[in-house]
Amino acid sequence: MKKVTIFAVIVSALWLAAMIWFICLRVEFNQNCTGYLKQAADANTIELAIDRLDKAIDYVELQDWTDGYTSILWKTEDENIGFWYKNIKASRVELEKALDASQMEQTNVLMKLRETLTESGEDGTYITYPCGLWKYPKNLEFSLFSWFINLLFVGVWIYWLYKLANEYY
Repeated sequence: MKKVTIFAVIVSALWLAAMIWFICLRVEFNQNCTGYLKQAADANTIELAIDRLDKAIDYVELQDWTDGYTSILWKTEDENIGFWYKNIKASRVELEKALDASQMEQTNVLMKLRETLTESGEDGTYITYPCGLWKYPKNLEFSLFSWFINLLFVGVWIYWLYKLANEYY
């Protein structure tokens, strides 16, 4: 029973480490991409929107998130990274063109930017980006690892509880 308990603790520690790793990657994505996209969408001036959008675009290009799909089994358009990237780059060009435009034209461009970067749903407004982008291009590896570690975690604990129950009955 002692070996099973030690193995269960080790698997639990691995599971916890994996969850912390996933959370850290997600936080990094939020800090370096979606946070800046949200600020660009909320910007009241063209200059501020350009500054925030540039920071997000720089991070996206650094990660090489400029083409491909985040899906594993089939390609769907809501997971099209290339379209999303070209769309935010086109928004950047629109902002640049509006620098010398009238106040009304600038406001229209900022409203268009907000509509491009965000969507409204039942839970409020959120930033639009391909599902699973934060783990791209390792989506398959992440999925397989997640399934493996979760099944191992559940299996070991079920086995441990089974052994524990048999020990007392």
